[in-house]
Amino acid sequence: MFALVDCNSCYASCEQIFRPDLRGKPIVVLSNNDGCIVAKNKEAKALGIGGFDPYFTLKPFLEQNNVHVFSSNYPLYGDTSNRVMQTLRAFSPKVEVYSIDEMFLELEGMQVDLKKYGMAMKDKLWKEVRMPVGVGIAPTKTLAKLANHAAKKITRTNGVCVLDEPQKWRWLLERLPVAEVWGIGSRMNKRLIELGITTIAELADADTKQLRKQFSVGIEKTIAELNGESCLPIEEVPPPKKQIYSTRSFGQKVYALVELQQAACLYAGRAAEKLRAQNSLAKTLQVFVQTSRHGDDYYYNALTVQMPYPSSDSRMIESSVMSAIEKLYRPGYAYAKAGVGIVELCSPENLQVDLFCKGQTDESQALMKCLDGINQKFGRHTAHVAAEGIQGRWSMRQELLSPAYTTRWKEIPKVRC
Repeated sequence: MFALVDCNSCYASCEQIFRPDLRGKPIVVLSNNDGCIVAKNKEAKALGIGGFDPYFTLKPFLEQNNVHVFSSNYPLYGDTSNRVMQTLRAFSPKVEVYSIDEMFLELEGMQVDLKKYGMAMKDKLWKEVRMPVGVGIAPTKTLAKLANHAAKKITRTNGVCVLDEPQKWRWLLERLPVAEVWGIGSRMNKRLIELGITTIAELADADTKQLRKQFSVGIEKTIAELNGESCLPIEEVPPPKKQIYSTRSFGQKVYALVELQQAACLYAGRAAEKLRAQNSLAKTLQVFVQTSRHGDDYYYNALTVQMPYPSSDSRMIESSVMSAIEKLYRPGYAYAKAGVGIVELCSPENLQVDLFCKGQTDESQALMKCLDGINQKFGRHTAHVAAEGIQGRWSMRQELLSPAYTTRWKEIPKVRC
């Protein structure tokens, strides 16, 4: 048996943890640079607020309906997510952190009342983290996803849905559209509807051999999972990413080469952090710059950069990025966005060393380990490569940012008794 625990309106719920006065009130969270609405709680959804609507067009409506608006507070969301995941680890020895707000737990062999166990998870997360969640329990990960959906949508489940018998999940499959299945994207959904498969139950009953010819082996596993046969085990250690991208829109338009280089180097530094976290090395980079798509003189250009040798050293990666930006830069343009992608990675264990190039040195690895250690202890960007600048005009606009309640000493909540 598997459990899937999913935070309810994660970003909005994080904002309510230290603001209990906002519980029961509509909340929306904005994207980078306060551009679009990317998250909203159920009270905001009830007002008909859609996803990814531009903030400036909805601002009068939000003010009129007393909707509380926040800029994205990633330190708060990330730390709250870690607290949620650490709390859940007490319920199973085998867990998989699926996303910032979702975790799978393996419950195989546990002699417990599954409904009560799910309620215990839900109650503990509310008591210790103040995070509302839905819990879905079923014999496969795909069915657990659907059980979680039911836990959030069907009031009488009280936030916990257990599909431990075929008749229970069959009842649910007959009532949900095939688009609700985990892994069924819009394109595949359209093709399945063309084949006459509109509900999940119809997909579960479909001819797997025929569908495999038209799609892939993945659809065969999905159908097996929908029928209670587990094909997707818990992934305790996530597989290394094959590509790592770091891109941002600027808080203000950038005109100068130096500022453009600083912004790109900052993104390169963040990509390098992720690279080291999964113990990989960069072989090839992709760097791009662009102006606003809505301007009259739209400009976009990208460059692929081959590293001298595979490396995870921020200094070398940022040096390559600075050279690339200098080649991409055109004077007179108002740049709105830049990005760095590590598009070809390799593992240090399988590295073929060049006879004439020693590759990344032990000193370099030790320095990067020290850099990451400082930033983990004292906060991101405490220590960084000078090429990233200090606080450029291009920094992300966050005019409605809440305090980082749990990760900055100066912003820890004060309680007056």
